[in-house]
Amino acid sequence: MTIPYPNHPAVPAFAEVEPSSGAARPRLAFLGTGYLGATYAICFAELGYEVLGFDVDEAKIAKLAAGQVPFHEAGLDELLRTNLAAGRLRFTTSYTEVADFADVHFICVGTPQRGDGMGADLSYVETSVTNLARHLTRRVLIVGKSTVPVGTAEWIEQLVAKHTDPELGIEVAWSPEFLQEGFAVEDVLRPNRIVVGVKSEWANGMLYAAHKGVFDLAATEDREVPLVVTDFATAELVKVAANAFLATKISFINAMAEVCEVAGGDVTQLARAIGYDPRIGNRFLQAGVGFGGGCLPKDIRAFQARAQELGAGEALRFLHEVDLINQRRRSKVLQLAAELLDRRSGPAGPDLSGTRIAVLGAAFKPNSDDVRDAPSLAVAAALAKAGADVHVYDPQGMENARVAQPALHYESSMAEAVTGAELVCVLTEWADFRNADPQALGELVAAKRVIDGRNCLDALLWARAGWEYRGMGRPAPAV
Repeated sequence: MTIPYPNHPAVPAFAEVEPSSGAARPRLAFLGTGYLGATYAICFAELGYEVLGFDVDEAKIAKLAAGQVPFHEAGLDELLRTNLAAGRLRFTTSYTEVADFADVHFICVGTPQRGDGMGADLSYVETSVTNLARHLTRRVLIVGKSTVPVGTAEWIEQLVAKHTDPELGIEVAWSPEFLQEGFAVEDVLRPNRIVVGVKSEWANGMLYAAHKGVFDLAATEDREVPLVVTDFATAELVKVAANAFLATKISFINAMAEVCEVAGGDVTQLARAIGYDPRIGNRFLQAGVGFGGGCLPKDIRAFQARAQELGAGEALRFLHEVDLINQRRRSKVLQLAAELLDRRSGPAGPDLSGTRIAVLGAAFKPNSDDVRDAPSLAVAAALAKAGADVHVYDPQGMENARVAQPALHYESSMAEAVTGAELVCVLTEWADFRNADPQALGELVAAKRVIDGRNCLDALLWARAGWEYRGMGRPAPAV
């Protein structure tokens, strides 16, 4: 059922549940202080909650406790320092401290792809829940936030029952996250919806109390936050279904780019035209080198694997093609590079030996330092494997990129990366790259050739500045 804030008649009754700690608001713990857990912990402290962040990584906890966010997310550093100073936010490596402190425990650990298949690795979930449960001495609510295969919440209930005294009445719930990297602070403080999977009014009331700060902020801004209260399975499926839909939309427009490339069409104009249809919309219709990051690629694979286990594999077979389209767009950059540099391709691909290529972008998206499964970095590595001398620059992702691809050359500025380059590849749509002056860059390069892997440049402007321009799914501009 859907319960819109603020005046649905069911909500106040559920909200009357008192936390076991006796606090006016429940105390919150976030287990796992990676991108998900740290962002939620900091933002909920900003909403006025007493918050404790937990991780087994002592270095990460020490950094957070010292006021340093271990990843790039706009606005988060200042919120961290503000709430540490206010005393609302602390961090620990002690399960005992977490168990004693919180009324609601959010599980925010990673669920990466398994090394032996497409399914999700739930070992971090199992470890955190089991160790927490062993230290609990009173009634609390354990809430899953990590993206997991459907059925995980029921399994966690079994883990909790195995490791706790049943008389404590500890319950499990599920509330998926919907963070967009680069916009995560806004997504936590002003979410477009909250989804909770619960089995009792007590659990629903605790989750409502845990989110009351979000609802109160919305009320002051005259907004509504839809609250969807549902069962475990539906709550688990919401996140993976959303990610599968977004991935499909991105791969659809990239499939259209493939057609445009052989038919002579312009995918940017095609996307603009179909995006005016309100049934379709224009978001996520930007053709390019495809999607990456720590969510979409592994989530669509885990979704397929779980559907296969449940006997519904046929229903998600299309996601395999979504994945294949996404991977093909990366190899398209190598094809364009060979064409622009007049290099022949053999059975092993193009030979780009002796060519200096600048790659602008390492993070999988702008306003992030996340290089997990980043198309930009994968293309850079493929260019290097083809023999090119690749020089990479990214405004935020350099440190992580060096760890992921240490063999590449990294530069400290865009100007240094492009100096002497025979080809420039723009593979992450940072504002610095979108707004770069093609005249000024043209004075630094050895040859004016550019591949716009995100279709984010003004093609005509670059062509008029003397650049040989190639976009993804669009013809060369006529000057």
